[in-house]
Amino acid sequence: MANTSTRTLRLLSLLQTHRYWPGDELAERLGISIRTLRRDIDRLRELGYPVAAQRGVDGGYQLAAGAALPPLVIDDEEAVALAVGLQAAAQGPVEGIAEASVRVLAKVAQVMPARLRRRVEALRAVTVPADWGAPAGAGVDPDELTLVALACRDSEQLGFAYTAADGRGTERTVEPHRLVCLDRRWYLVAYDLGRHDWRTFRLDRLTAARGTGARFRPRDLPAADAAEFVRAGLTGAPRPHRVEVVVDAPAATVRERIGRWGVVEEVTAGRCRVRMTADSLDWPAMALGALGADFSVVEPPELLELLDDWGTRFTRAARHEPGPRTAGW
Repeated sequence: MANTSTRTLRLLSLLQTHRYWPGDELAERLGISIRTLRRDIDRLRELGYPVAAQRGVDGGYQLAAGAALPPLVIDDEEAVALAVGLQAAAQGPVEGIAEASVRVLAKVAQVMPARLRRRVEALRAVTVPADWGAPAGAGVDPDELTLVALACRDSEQLGFAYTAADGRGTERTVEPHRLVCLDRRWYLVAYDLGRHDWRTFRLDRLTAARGTGARFRPRDLPAADAAEFVRAGLTGAPRPHRVEVVVDAPAATVRERIGRWGVVEEVTAGRCRVRMTADSLDWPAMALGALGADFSVVEPPELLELLDDWGTRFTRAARHEPGPRTAGW
């Protein structure tokens, strides 16, 4: 038989999960006699828990409302849900609730076992709050949510089954980037290794998530942040192009000409890698053409098509050759 303290906690947990327990059923669940049950109930009352008793043949017990909130006994999933909810409230717009939420969250985190604290910290580290309503996570399995969060934090490739809006199911393997709470839903922003592009996934349509064990180097997201990326997808706004090229010129020279519009990394003394994001590929094409140096395009393929088209027209202009007339010109 469990010791008295463990049994008392088990009794408290049972009383908190059901509105009413018949005495004999409660005693049977705990593996104790009715007399021992009465003693344990008295012990809970001494600790401040208002346990109401109903006498008679069908007598039983239930936890009643008291003058103060007593300590609660919650399971692992409830603890994670509580911490996530408190984090959302701490970031929410309701006046006066943020400070109290932070205080309660600190208390919960302090007494959490390491395995739960790791899950909660992973969620906090990779979740991007947004301003369109509070997150509800309807239809999202807490285990799936925390598994995805850990994969984001640990830069581990993730596999899962995904159901699109039209009901079509696919298997995906992605490099998870961030979780976003937006418009009362959870979204995963990730680089889809099968589609070779960034994608947004609704977590309530995601099942059978599993870590692959393969680590990856995080890519640069083609947006200011993950929340902006999700918003652009929901509103139908065009997503920025992510441009990467290797330039046959010193990094210092390229930085002077591109300035703050791109990230320049030295490859060798005479070569560098340039990364840019832009809503239109026209500007990167002009900026690269103005460098006065050879370069090779790493991505996207659309930039190669644009350069090929521009190159054809520039060549005709240089040779004074007439080109095809465009209707309306």
